[in-house]
Amino acid sequence: MHQLNVTRRSLGIRFSDKSDAEVTIWAPKATQVALNVHKSQAVLPLQKDELGYWHLTTDQIKPGDQYTFVLNGDEEYPDPASLSQPQGVEGPSRAVDTAAYYWEDQSWINPSLDSYLIYEIHTGSFTEAGTFKALEAKLDYLKALGVTAIEIMPVSQFPDSRNWGYDGVYSFAVQHSYGGVQGLQHLVNTCHYKGLAVVLDVVYNHFGPEGNHMENFGPYLTDKYRTPWGKGINLDDNWCDGVRRHFIENALMWFRDFHIDALRLDAVHALMDFGPVHLLQELRQKVDELMQVTGRQHYLFVECDLNDPRYLKPLSEQGYGMDAQWIDEFHHALRVAVGEEKTGYYADFDGLNHLAKSYKDAFVYDGQFSVVRQKLFGQKVSGNAGQQFIVFSQNHDQIGNRKKGERSSQLYSYEMLKLMAGAVLVSPFIPLLFMGEEWGETNPFFYFVNHTEPELAEAVRQGRKEEFATDDDDDDDVPDPQTKETFEQTKLQWQLPAQEPHRTLLRYYQTLIALRHQLPALHHLDRDQLDVVADTDKEFLTVRRWYEDQYVLCLMNFSKQPQSTTLSVSGEDICWEKLLDSADTQWQPNAPAASSECPVLLKNGDTILLQPESFILYAQHHEKSRFHLPDPIPQRLYVS
Repeated sequence: MHQLNVTRRSLGIRFSDKSDAEVTIWAPKATQVALNVHKSQAVLPLQKDELGYWHLTTDQIKPGDQYTFVLNGDEEYPDPASLSQPQGVEGPSRAVDTAAYYWEDQSWINPSLDSYLIYEIHTGSFTEAGTFKALEAKLDYLKALGVTAIEIMPVSQFPDSRNWGYDGVYSFAVQHSYGGVQGLQHLVNTCHYKGLAVVLDVVYNHFGPEGNHMENFGPYLTDKYRTPWGKGINLDDNWCDGVRRHFIENALMWFRDFHIDALRLDAVHALMDFGPVHLLQELRQKVDELMQVTGRQHYLFVECDLNDPRYLKPLSEQGYGMDAQWIDEFHHALRVAVGEEKTGYYADFDGLNHLAKSYKDAFVYDGQFSVVRQKLFGQKVSGNAGQQFIVFSQNHDQIGNRKKGERSSQLYSYEMLKLMAGAVLVSPFIPLLFMGEEWGETNPFFYFVNHTEPELAEAVRQGRKEEFATDDDDDDDVPDPQTKETFEQTKLQWQLPAQEPHRTLLRYYQTLIALRHQLPALHHLDRDQLDVVADTDKEFLTVRRWYEDQYVLCLMNFSKQPQSTTLSVSGEDICWEKLLDSADTQWQPNAPAASSECPVLLKNGDTILLQPESFILYAQHHEKSRFHLPDPIPQRLYVS
C-alpha cells in the first residue's frame, strides 16, 4: 500500500464503495496500533505493513463515529490524518466520508492565471458569525466587486475558535467552528456556481504547538534543522518518506475531494529539504498526475523569502514548478514610496526607484547587497510571465504583524488609499486585495489566538511583547492576542460600505477593477510590454503598458504637493483618453474637489498637473479603450 495513488486518499479512515472502512496510519515507532471506536467501545488491532504503515479493513466504524488510535497498548491519541475534530485538537477524531457530498460544479473551469484577481479572507473575522455559511452570503458582493478568486486563510483544525490558522495541528481536518468538511465543500461548490475560484492557504512548514501529538506516531520533526517554530519538518532525515507523503496526500485531498482550485503554500523557504527530489518538485509531479486523471486545472502558489527563480522554473529545467509566488518586495517598495518609515525590513527599500524596479523585474533584490540581510541577495528572474507573481498593498501578514494591526486606512490619507489601489491594479502581476481594504475598513487586523494551555498562552503573550520591545511605547500597548476583545475588534464592519467616504472608495475600487478586466493592455500580463520611469525629485511615477495596438498610461504622484509633467511618449502620436483621475469630483465624497487641470484628451507635448497623492489613467483613444462602468454594488449584497 505504500505506493501513493493520486485518485484517492489512503491516510486516516476512508470509506469504500462496499461500506467498509480502510484504515491506514503511519506509526513506525509503534509496536502495536489499534483503532478505538468510541460508540461501540470496539478496539480493533491494525496489521503492520511496509515502511512503518499499519492497516485495517473493517465494517465496525461508520461516518460520524468518533475514534482514536491506541499505540503500544496504552497511549491514546486522535488521528494524525483526522478530517474532523468536533471537540477540538485534544478530542477524539470523527470519521467522515468526503465522497458523500454531491458536487454540482462539473462544468466549472478554473480560470487562467492572468484572469485571477484574488481577495484574501480570514473566515472567522470576515463576518460576524465567522463561518463558511456566512461567507457564502457575501459571494455576490465579491462577484459584483470584480473579484475572480477568494483566498481563504488556513482552515486546518486549531485550538478553540480564534486563530489566524497558522497554528493548525491536523492538516487534513477542517476547522469545526467554521463549518467542518461539509461546510467547506458547500462553500467551494457555491463559489464555482457563482464563477469564483477558491485558493486555500496551507501550512507545511510547521505544526502548531497545542494538541500536537505527531511525534508520538513518527519522526515528523528533526533536530537537523531549526525554524522560527522550533524543530524542522522532517523532509530528508531518517523516516522522512512518511512525512513527505503526509503533506503530498494533504495537498491532493484539497484538490480532489474539496475541488480547491489553488493552494497557497506558507513560507516555503522554511521547508528544509536537501534530498534528491525537493518536496515541492514531488508535489508538482503528483498534482500534474492528478490533473491528467481528472482533467481539472489546479495551481500551486508559494510564499517565499528567497528571491530564487528555482521555485518558478519548470521541472524540465530542474526547477520546482510552482505556478506563482507572492512578491513582498513590491509591497515594501510601495509602502516606503507612500511614506513608511525605513525601519525593519523596510530599511532595504528606497521607495520609487525600487517600486519601478519591481514593476519591471518583480524581484527588487536580484543580486545586490542587502543592508538588512548583510549579504548579496537574490537572483534575476527572467522568462516568467506576470501571472507568476502576486502583489498587494496589504495582506494579513503586513497588517497583523504590526504592533497595533493598523490597516492602510489608519496609516495614510484617503487620497493615498486611492493611489495605492491604482499602483497595485495597474501592475503586470496578479493583484491581491485584503478583505475590507476596498472600502477602507477602519478596524485593525490584530494577531489573535486562543490557546487553552495557560503556559502556552502566556508564552505567546510575552513573545508578542518581546517582538516589539524596541519600540518607545509601553508594552501594555501591545494588544493581548489571547483575549476575545482583541479578536472581536478585527471583524469587518459591513455597515461601512453604505457610509461615506467608504461608499465612494468602494466604487473607486470597483471602477479600477473593471478597467483592469476590460483594457487589454492591463489584463494581459506581459512584463516585457511595459515602460516605467521614476522621478524621485518630484516623487512621480509613470507606467506605460501595451498589448498589440492598445496602450495605457498611468501617472502617479506620491508627493504631498501638486506636480506637473510634460507628456513625451515615443512612437505613434495618438491622443490619449482619460479614463480615471482619483482627484476628480466623483471620488471626493467629503471635500470640494480640487481642480485637476488634467485634459480629457492628451497628446505629446501637453502639460499635466497632478494633484497631491493622486493617480490618473489614460488609454489610447480608439474602440478598445472604451470603458463600460459596472452598476454600483447594491447595498443588499453587503448589509445584512
